[in-house]
Amino acid sequence: MTRRHARALWLGRRPYEPVHELQKFVHAARGDGLGRDVVLLVEHEPVITLGRGADTQNVLLAAEALRERGVELVHTGRGGDVTYHGPGQLVGYPIFDLRPDRCDVRRYVRQLAEVMILLAREHGVEAGVVDGMIGVWADALEPNAWAGQAWSRRLEKLGAIGVRLSRWVTMHGFALNVTTSLDAFSMIVPCGIRDYGVTSVAALTGNEPSLASVALASRASLARALDYEVSAVEDASMVSLEELRQELVHSAPT
Repeated sequence: MTRRHARALWLGRRPYEPVHELQKFVHAARGDGLGRDVVLLVEHEPVITLGRGADTQNVLLAAEALRERGVELVHTGRGGDVTYHGPGQLVGYPIFDLRPDRCDVRRYVRQLAEVMILLAREHGVEAGVVDGMIGVWADALEPNAWAGQAWSRRLEKLGAIGVRLSRWVTMHGFALNVTTSLDAFSMIVPCGIRDYGVTSVAALTGNEPSLASVALASRASLARALDYEVSAVEDASMVSLEELRQELVHSAPT
């Protein structure tokens, strides 16, 4: 397949909804052949998102209790169940036009998993995928090795995936727990999975890299996993989303 080019931007810490609106705007433009493929990397303020197939019973606190904790509750158009995003979690939103030669949803979802696997490896964690459970997993009792679910002594989820495709243009993406507070996941049944816990790079290694440093150094992992030529990740954390909205749509495709 032809090697493509994508731009990558680190947006810093932002509320969920404005970034969601930016995604939708750029996604619509890409569907019309405008702009270029881009990966938006962001750290969100605390938010619980519900996908198209979400069971609301997997949100364990009432809306008022969530508001008291400063947590938003948002319905989205992505696939999947209930997910938490918050400080310490690296969220990636590739907005790619997969046409004409990459129209394979399973391949694309596997590539998103590979992004998180490679990023985790850079920080001393070996992770992998599990049949029938979307996302990326690690063995909490042996985080520097991954031999699959059957050999894991304590399987825990390290990263989540939820996507939406329209006209073969992607939005939403992946969420890797880097230094995320794991207590936050007690508010939900993550992705509707009750049998396994959630973990983070920090919980597995004791190391707490800054999220900005992880994002800004992610170019090689993004390029390798997504099979793209990816630009050096730009620090757009101080740029308004309105500026980005116009710039991303009017940038020339490559």
